[in-house]
Amino acid sequence: MAITATQNDGVSLIADKFSYDLVETDVEIITSGRRRIPAHSGILASGSPVLTNIIEKPRKIHGRSSKRVIKILGVPCDAVSVFVRFLYSPSLTEKEMETYGIHLLALSHVYMVTQLKQRCTKGVGERVTAENVVDILQLARLCDAPDLCLKCMRFIHYKFKTVEQTEGWKFLQEHDPFLELDILQFIDEAESRKKRRRRHKREQNLYVQLSEAMECIEHICTEGCTLVGPSSNLDNKSTCQVKTGPCSAFSTCYGLQLLIRHFAVCKKRVDGKGCVRCKRMIQLLRLHSSICDQSESCRVPLCRQYKNRGEKDKKMVEDTKWKVLVRRVASAKAMSSLSQSKKKKSEVLLKEEAEDFIRIRNKLR
Repeated sequence: MAITATQNDGVSLIADKFSYDLVETDVEIITSGRRRIPAHSGILASGSPVLTNIIEKPRKIHGRSSKRVIKILGVPCDAVSVFVRFLYSPSLTEKEMETYGIHLLALSHVYMVTQLKQRCTKGVGERVTAENVVDILQLARLCDAPDLCLKCMRFIHYKFKTVEQTEGWKFLQEHDPFLELDILQFIDEAESRKKRRRRHKREQNLYVQLSEAMECIEHICTEGCTLVGPSSNLDNKSTCQVKTGPCSAFSTCYGLQLLIRHFAVCKKRVDGKGCVRCKRMIQLLRLHSSICDQSESCRVPLCRQYKNRGEKDKKMVEDTKWKVLVRRVASAKAMSSLSQSKKKKSEVLLKEEAEDFIRIRNKLR
């Protein structure tokens, strides 16, 4: 259905395959500038439940005019005209939103025009600046527009130093200290969330690095790498077996190889008490034994011993922090394995698609 208001107080209504003109208006809307806008009660009532209640109230007839009078005051006359026209035909231009967006938001809230309120909330939110953000925030709180409130709060948070220098912020400090307190609390909570996210990201990176170290230890002790190889494959004439080419996680793997070689020859290591590098290696071996589920056949040194010692040592079993570390490293290891398997599958599929494309292209030639 399309409804169009005309300057001669007529409204053209087109519905399905028939049309007719409503030429008789029975309502006059009076604005702050005493402008009279003729309208039809049926259309006003269909667009706003508040206007419906006003129209349905009994009225007194003054003089010869039988038209009902509705006063819409406190906003520019042109804004009222745009508001009434929206009730006839729900459309707004960018220029109208730019000029009267704030006024239309207030009118849509007061008269409960949901569609207009949604459009004004979005349109006004796109036009937030450092100069008007405080005014828009206050209006959004009065008009019960939580999305617009949140957008203004975030804008103030990101550009607080700029907003703090505006007249709107100074006025807010003098006349609405409770709103100022809400804004400052929002900024403080946002900064706290940002710190928690950063800390969580650092922790996740640490767990990923530890899971990679666990994979490298297994890789070194099972297959061998550039400097260190499994004990069963060692040549009698050399202390280590040199493998061809670095692995995919070379930086981590190479550091672990140096740590393992140091751990094997360090003279300070006595019953787990030694230098810092040896203690670090012992922690990694202990962590591996806590994650490893194949201790009987595992070729990582001391895996079975640490597993048995951990079962006997009550302090180690009851160590909550250690349990959390083991669980999260195991989870990171599982996620890494899953992502690698998906990556390999995608690479295989791409390779097969490329081969099929080349085969089809050769046939077409």
